[in-house]
Amino acid sequence: MKDREPVATWLTDMDGVLIHEGSMIPGADEFIRKLRDRGVPFLVLTNNSIYTPRDLRARLLATGIDLPEESIWTSALATAQFLDSQRPGGSAYVVGEAGLTTALHEAGYTLSESDPDYVVLGETRTYSFEAITRAIRLIDGGARFIATNPDATGPSLEGALPACGSVAALITRATGVEPYFVGKPNPVMMREGLNKIKAHSESTAMIGDRMDTDVKCGIEAGLETILVMTGITQQSDIERFPYRPSRVVKSIADLIPEVC
Repeated sequence: MKDREPVATWLTDMDGVLIHEGSMIPGADEFIRKLRDRGVPFLVLTNNSIYTPRDLRARLLATGIDLPEESIWTSALATAQFLDSQRPGGSAYVVGEAGLTTALHEAGYTLSESDPDYVVLGETRTYSFEAITRAIRLIDGGARFIATNPDATGPSLEGALPACGSVAALITRATGVEPYFVGKPNPVMMREGLNKIKAHSESTAMIGDRMDTDVKCGIEAGLETILVMTGITQQSDIERFPYRPSRVVKSIADLIPEVC
């Protein structure tokens, strides 16, 4: 691998890197605190579109991680920004929670069930058969299909939950229309994040726990990629992929000495 510039900016995933099953991963609070104390630009990215940055800040604070709202970048925010760049002041029928509807409202979008420009699918813990049916009919009627992320399942204390990617597959099967996924591993989300903190890909590292989203997205955006072993991907899984992270560490705690 070619020599890169020293890391001056950090991007990191949330679940599996900072927290796991509702608890802080040891060292995550110190890593974030050191970034803030040193004034190092950073952003926490998550494909979770359920919560607003304010909600996520409160959830992280409860685990002991003090993270400002402005340092959180969700797939809902990335989706709203993407739609605003494509069709400003448009309309959307949304299947999702407050994180997504709030982001779209703040981007100037109108939420509508009548002839919307887009059907936007996010995540919710209570997917409604009625809402999915409505989405299918609107797409059949000509609405463009957008989804916040391709994750097939999400974590919970009880086990895996169906997530945006699984429901998107259901809608695609019914309509024959593939969605455009905005969240990771689409590098659009990563590039929007880099622009948000005025960072350059050559001097930015992406920390993640998943080869199929975090590492893939980082590679495609031209970042250094660091895989941690505290989440989904385990050491034995790495060789199954046709690409590799720049390096592998046990946890985010191993990266604390590199923050300068």
